[in-house]
Amino acid sequence: MLITRTVKEIAELTGGTVVGSHAGEMTGVSSLQEAMETDVSFLGNEKYIPQVMKSKAGVVLVPPSYREQPPEGRAWIVCENPSSEFSKVVQVFTPEPVRYEAGIHPTAAIDDTAEIDATASIGPCVVVSKGAKIGAGTVVCGGAFIGEKVVIGANCLIYSNVSIRERCILGNRVTLHAGVVIGADGFGYESGPDGHKKVPQVGIVQLDDDVEVGANSTIDRARFGRTWIKEGTKIDNLVQVGHNVQIGHKCLLVAQCGVSGSTILGDGVILAGQAGVVGHLKLGDGTIIMAQAGVTKDTVPGAVQFGSPAQDRREWAKQAVYISRLEGLMNTVKELKAQVEALRKQ
Repeated sequence: MLITRTVKEIAELTGGTVVGSHAGEMTGVSSLQEAMETDVSFLGNEKYIPQVMKSKAGVVLVPPSYREQPPEGRAWIVCENPSSEFSKVVQVFTPEPVRYEAGIHPTAAIDDTAEIDATASIGPCVVVSKGAKIGAGTVVCGGAFIGEKVVIGANCLIYSNVSIRERCILGNRVTLHAGVVIGADGFGYESGPDGHKKVPQVGIVQLDDDVEVGANSTIDRARFGRTWIKEGTKIDNLVQVGHNVQIGHKCLLVAQCGVSGSTILGDGVILAGQAGVVGHLKLGDGTIIMAQAGVTKDTVPGAVQFGSPAQDRREWAKQAVYISRLEGLMNTVKELKAQVEALRKQ
């Protein structure tokens, strides 16, 4: 079903003021670069200002500071926070979410000892092993594997091809995107003259309520005890969490970052893209590790670190300034050497 809205309706939704005129109805949302005449877009960052006039978007949400007048047939909606208000517009044009019917698909392989709530939805080709428990309203999509004695709480969403190995525990409202692996063996070996002898990994993974894990991310089981992701933490795609790691409440781990074994992250920690943390560290509450930083030491609460090895942002900035001045300094040294040589000859 096609969803349509007039410019006036969008302005009322966002609390903005219409500038210009667009006679047609809007049928979707898009970026400035890709929008068509019936799309709504927005200007959320000043670096995209040059794209506004080039865009085909019929309606653009702009801040009060944007002074260009719209071309004929296009309209601006002026609002204080275009990015935030655009989220409201997106919700209007978002199709209804996929609905999963309660019940077990006939192709699913369910062990007789598994306990599945009657309101849960088990998709095609799902495997649910011995002693596993799946709570009320939980959805397990096609091809997922649920290992022995796994416990999954209520209203979780397990997308296709997720693997949850034996004895791992999920709280309520946990979301695991496609390809996630929970509870693979931790990377533990004892090396000697005869090679690398595997250290048994007999612990579990525990994900608390409202944890979300992005596609193809992996969280390893503990060597003993548990690898523990606490309530409200959100993990992006392609993230690696090692064995016996503990991640605090409401942390954010962005794509391609990695946390080595037995490291503890406090509450509200942010690891930006491709950041890496070595093992056996403690990162204080609210620590922010910037993109591609490599953390080798504990951090105090509220630390913000850059670089590899990671260091305080002020120290990193100071060194960056010094490095940028090296070429000029070398030229000055060359000039001084030439002057000294000339004086020596005299």
